[in-house]
Amino acid sequence: MSENKMEQLLEQMTIEEKVGQLVQLATPFFRGATDRGEITGPMVNMNIDEEDIKNTGSVLGASGAKETNNIQKIHMEESRLGIPLLFMSDIIHGFRTIFPVPLAIGCSFDTDLAEKSAAIAAKEAAVSGVHVTFAPMVDLVRDPRWGRVMESTGEDTYLNSEFARAFVRGFQGDLDNEKYKVASCVKHFAAYGAPEGGRDYNTVDMSEWMLRENYLPAYKAALDEGCEMVMTAFNILNGIPSTGNEPLMRGILRDEWGFDGVMISDWGAVKELIPHGVAEDQKQAAELALKAGVDIEMMTSCYVNHVEELIEEGTLEENLLDEAVLRILKLKEKLGLFENPYRFADEVEEADFILSDDHRQASRELASKSIVLLKNDDLLPLSADKKVALVGPFADSTDILGPWSWGGRAKDTITVDTALKTHFSDDNLLVANGTRIEDSTDKQLEEALQAADQADVVVLALGEDSNMSGEAGCRADIRLPEVQLNLLKKVRALGKPVVAVLFNGRPLDLREVTENADAVVEAWYPGTEGGHAVADILLGNVNPSAKLAMSMPYSVGQVPVYYNSYSTGRPQNAPDAQDRYVSQYLDIPNEPLFPFGYGLSYSQFEYSDLEISSETITAADRLSVSVIVTNTGDLTGEEVVQLYIRDHVGQVVRPMKELKAFERISLGAGESQTVTFTITEEQLRYYHANMEHKSDAGEFTVFVGTNSEDVLAKSFRLEK
Repeated sequence: MSENKMEQLLEQMTIEEKVGQLVQLATPFFRGATDRGEITGPMVNMNIDEEDIKNTGSVLGASGAKETNNIQKIHMEESRLGIPLLFMSDIIHGFRTIFPVPLAIGCSFDTDLAEKSAAIAAKEAAVSGVHVTFAPMVDLVRDPRWGRVMESTGEDTYLNSEFARAFVRGFQGDLDNEKYKVASCVKHFAAYGAPEGGRDYNTVDMSEWMLRENYLPAYKAALDEGCEMVMTAFNILNGIPSTGNEPLMRGILRDEWGFDGVMISDWGAVKELIPHGVAEDQKQAAELALKAGVDIEMMTSCYVNHVEELIEEGTLEENLLDEAVLRILKLKEKLGLFENPYRFADEVEEADFILSDDHRQASRELASKSIVLLKNDDLLPLSADKKVALVGPFADSTDILGPWSWGGRAKDTITVDTALKTHFSDDNLLVANGTRIEDSTDKQLEEALQAADQADVVVLALGEDSNMSGEAGCRADIRLPEVQLNLLKKVRALGKPVVAVLFNGRPLDLREVTENADAVVEAWYPGTEGGHAVADILLGNVNPSAKLAMSMPYSVGQVPVYYNSYSTGRPQNAPDAQDRYVSQYLDIPNEPLFPFGYGLSYSQFEYSDLEISSETITAADRLSVSVIVTNTGDLTGEEVVQLYIRDHVGQVVRPMKELKAFERISLGAGESQTVTFTITEEQLRYYHANMEHKSDAGEFTVFVGTNSEDVLAKSFRLEK
């Protein structure tokens, strides 16, 4: 159907039908749903009726080919103009085959595998009737108290942008021509990842310079890759909630960036303009949101109840409504729904594709490449002929999928004990929980200590219940629960070698863990195949290669803590620094416990012979940077070679380091490789005080190394 035909269809629509396209309701509202439940109450509370539902344009949360086809069939029979429904869901890190949480995926520094994971999620979702996923979430995160850090790929602008592109390619691809793809929706616009105090839905207050320099680029990267939709953030920005923020949404997103896709509110965010204090009632909330450019209102009824009235009284122009409807119709056409309202929903393919062996293997591979080895005092990898005690609340837990994995199932999840039993004899593997997540009994503790006392090595599987992170999972205390730390210390007192394996959705304060364990493995929430991936790492079947995408704080008192910070006028380590009157804590270090980009391997990698092709660069030049990386260990291993740049003098202050490139390489024992990067003038640009994006002549340092702190350095000058 051509754009002209879309416009012709729009002309045939009544006001009620147009407004209906702007409404998104959850699955139970629709006839044909598996369980409509007690929908009468919610319908009354929202002041909507069955006629409103018939006009509704999109469905939230439906999945399964049978259910989506049932809902679509009934809807098409009742739709006067034959306009199909859009089915949308939160497919964040897997549909039924669950991959590691995005923060873990960021630690892989492997955008190819990230793209593959999104493509698999899209395939499973598409055959189950889903058309749109609310992903990727690209909010820059620097405060681990915020529960939703698990949904981001970390603290670095460049890394976030690269993963944003990869996820959009995987989910969406060539939406017009590729099979089994879904439209992606980048979120949350904008700066949702910087709430005050790390508290969800809280105030965000930052300068336009900070916003443009650090927080906006990843959204822009997703849109440049062709992302079809944008979701608004819950927070305020410049004092205005994003869902009603016309300068942000119309000004930057639509006018400056030229985005003409569909914008959707987050759940209930239009109505929340009232408690925010910028709208007096639902009528004003509808006015503000539509004027800001929000096309679809998710799960509140301000539009359906008030947009027609606002147009009739002249407060809103009908062309604003028409623009929104036309964008939605165009997306439905792009997805092919007018030709086939059921699209790829297919019960037979659904049964074949979901949780296939290939999908499970991809989940296992990405999980193993996302697990970060934080400490290893010559204990790992383990030998299968050792007697091992597997102790802790995650020893046999299926709660390793993580938040936003609603399609995953516990029965499909490989636990750590299940995986280790495939490698160890019954005599050599003892399993005892010792504690639950936040409490314990004397009997549990006694059983765990008895098992540990019989073992050669103790593996402690510790961490956060998945409800302790994710949306609304904000925490002021980011240590492990006290009962788990107590178990760790009691096991340590037995004098046995201890491996701590951590399952969590945020960087934690791990000082007590690192002090009481010989090896520390950060597994995050590794997904459906998580148990196998952990076993692969522990036994050395996979050599760890992941690097932290978010700094691990020394203490919660440091946060927000991030590697690419700015120098002050009184830096702590300046040659003429005083003992006291410098920017420092008196009781803890300034530096995190583990910095961005950090991660160990069972191999050792030596960096040498850093060279640059010239000591100067101009806008017309390309500077070549090379380094020799040697695997000095006994095992083949993969290393993520990282390149950072510092601009020493700028019109505004510049970060101490900024990641500009990385490359994952594989080296055999004793093997060396020359890794070469290219630097251009474009990579040296930044936002000036007048928001102009350009570079300045002057001195720069390029750093190359294994993490953001352990680097080699060379200087060059940019000449204008």
